[in-house]
Amino acid sequence: MLTLSNYEYYLNGEWKESKSGETIEIHSPYLHEVIGKVQAITKEEVDEAIRFAHEAQKEWAETSLQQRAVYLYKWADELVNMQEEIAETIMKEVGKGRKDAQKEVVRTADFIRYTIEEALHMHGESMRGDSFPGGAASKVAITQRVPLGVILAVAPFNYPVNLAAAKVAPALMAGNAVIFKPATQGSISGVKMIEALDKAGLPKGLVNLVTGRGSVIGDYLVEHEDINMISFTGGTNTGVHLATKAKMIPLVLELGGKDPGIVCEDADLKEAASQIVSGAFSYSGQRCTAIKRVLVHDNIADELVAMLKAEVEELSVGSPEKESTIVPLIDDAAADFVQGLIDDAVQKGAIVVTGNKRERNLIYPTLLDHVTENMDVAWEEPFGPVVPIIRVKSDEEAIQIANKSEYGLQASVFTKDINRAFAIANKIDTGSVQINGRTERGPDHFPFIGVKKSGMGAQGIRKSLESMTREKVTVLNLS
Repeated sequence: MLTLSNYEYYLNGEWKESKSGETIEIHSPYLHEVIGKVQAITKEEVDEAIRFAHEAQKEWAETSLQQRAVYLYKWADELVNMQEEIAETIMKEVGKGRKDAQKEVVRTADFIRYTIEEALHMHGESMRGDSFPGGAASKVAITQRVPLGVILAVAPFNYPVNLAAAKVAPALMAGNAVIFKPATQGSISGVKMIEALDKAGLPKGLVNLVTGRGSVIGDYLVEHEDINMISFTGGTNTGVHLATKAKMIPLVLELGGKDPGIVCEDADLKEAASQIVSGAFSYSGQRCTAIKRVLVHDNIADELVAMLKAEVEELSVGSPEKESTIVPLIDDAAADFVQGLIDDAVQKGAIVVTGNKRERNLIYPTLLDHVTENMDVAWEEPFGPVVPIIRVKSDEEAIQIANKSEYGLQASVFTKDINRAFAIANKIDTGSVQINGRTERGPDHFPFIGVKKSGMGAQGIRKSLESMTREKVTVLNLS
């Protein structure tokens, strides 16, 4: 590292300045000042990173699972050792509360350890030829999973360590090399994560960290002929663009969501309100799995809204250094977008139950009642602390509105009737449905799936290992 504020990129086991001589300033969303600079690398440096990765991957693929595990266990230990330093970086860079940032680091170490154990217990299978009509018992097929090669791992700003390691760890345990591209706002946290990996003594070239301007290296990385698979978490527009650029390689895309919370008449309203507020407003709603609209039966709406209002007004608002639930959004543009959704809804007749207050990029938690389908906030993903309440007359209407969205990540259904819960869940077009609980990603070993514009492919530890490998069949022809 050069200085406390000028961060290098990581190439073939070494920290380097870019030959471009250019850096990108990283501004803290709540300090409103530059907290560091990262390298703006060139296309030629991208080529170098990918070349080193391919060279290192050949030997890594021949390395035993147990030996791979040794390096990754060390990485997990180093993350825990660095948890306070990394948490401080996450807090300053993306505005997450220090305790939540520290939990993210510890959760990441747990993720890595579970990934190791899952990989160690994944086995191939064999098939007898004579189990198919006309097949011969002398033929035996042995199926095993083999690595894809070099994985491009692109992480988002909101979980800059956890969602990065959720790509890097399975890729490495599966025998791949990695080109890691953090979100620009999140790059310093990414650097710290790779510092921990470097301390683990991972073979040179196996993981290379690249930072830079999307206009220079973004499409170049995606279209590079020597990238063998892409795992991306981020915005839907970027994901759709990436999918059109990638050619004939596997993709796993984790994109946006407009997760509904459907509240039936027989729900435990107190518990539903608690789960909705927790799911919608933690980290200012800057989560793809945040509850982003409430579809509530009209005859209980007034009671639920009163409960939601009381809970929302108890939320702490301010600096992440004070462990506030509602913190400044990642930048001014994000706050402008959220405010625009609120303004549009109010102009079209929505009622502000609480909130609609702004200080720079800090948006106070906002509840909007009597939201209708002609309002943008009914459909757009805000990625901020605003929840629209849409009143419905039946389960069927709630399902219809839920499915009308272009997104399909998660949904929550609140009811005491388990048969009703499953009847609704089975008709909702999402990757996951939570019954009587908030929408959320974890536990990390559960499958995590997005449909429609919420993504493609599946994550979750075993699913990630599978997505970063392919099946290979060897057929024995016995005498």
